[in-house]
Amino acid sequence: MEVVLREVLDSDLPVFYRQMNDPEAVWMAAFTPENPADHDSFDAHWEKFRSSADGIARTVLADGEVVGNAMVYGQPGEREVAYWIDRAYWGRGLATAALRGLLAEVPERPLYARAAADNAGSLRVLRKCGFRESVRARGYANARGAEIEEVVLLLS
Repeated sequence: MEVVLREVLDSDLPVFYRQMNDPEAVWMAAFTPENPADHDSFDAHWEKFRSSADGIARTVLADGEVVGNAMVYGQPGEREVAYWIDRAYWGRGLATAALRGLLAEVPERPLYARAAADNAGSLRVLRKCGFRESVRARGYANARGAEIEEVVLLLS
């Protein structure tokens, strides 16, 4: 599949909303909004993010179809990457291709990433893209309703 990144369009947001309400994907991501089904909070988050000069968000397309998003956010020196790929496309290399594309577009370093310690797929994607484990911590995961182990990774 051909993976392309482009600017986020208003028409992408309903797809992102649907993806962020897939119970299995939400559980795997773990560190999600308190209530992903709160449409007003979802809209406010994306409106704020898209109007901010500090964030870069891209829609991930696979063969022309919206399959997720990838972003960089935060203050210089502490910026993080995040991505979300529709569960129907997991295991096909799309997250790796999307993250590589984003990293080529955003050359600043260091960049950080975070993943639940049991999210093997996301950790594999991050390592393939050059991120290395920096530290492990515990944090409250809204999607699981509990404190869990989190891996913080660094790309320098």
